Amino acid sequence: MVIAHCLIVAALGVLTATPALGAECSQARAIYGDRDGGYELRFEPVGSESAVTSNHFKIAVLKPGLLLDGVVMPSGEPERATGIVMHECPTGDVTGEELRKCTVWQGPVYSVDKVGAITEIPPETAPAAHQILLPDFGPALRASSAWGKGKAEVDSWDAFTLKGCAA
Repeated sequence: MVIAHCLIVAALGVLTATPALGAECSQARAIYGDRDGGYELRFEPVGSESAVTSNHFKIAVLKPGLLLDGVVMPSGEPERATGIVMHECPTGDVTGEELRKCTVWQGPVYSVDKVGAITEIPPETAPAAHQILLPDFGPALRASSAWGKGKAEVDSWDAFTLKGCAA
């Protein structure tokens, strides 16, 4: 009986802690992980330097320790959030060809709420989404020519679940 009570109390603690995390954490500070713990997606504030992008993030490839840069920007007709994940892109005035060579993944970015409804990614000042979905991100990692040496040892899933909030 005591064990059952402890399990119920622990489960209630998890249920109440998770909604508070999303409500207290802005999208610009949200930290997500993939199902197998091989990848971590960390959002960061865009700042005033960019009028084109709506969200910035980094994806840490935990094995072998690579860091990918990502941006989200409105695109298409009708307009929706499009993301680009890059590996060691040159900075400054780059050509389309240079950008293509360092792009690992490009596609729509969605948020998923706790009941599974898929919507647009929240703005950086809004409460963090429960999950972020990058369709075909995993297969793009395997197919990308942007990697060269140091390719990730573990595949990623396309869904990243909220696991924390940066200070």
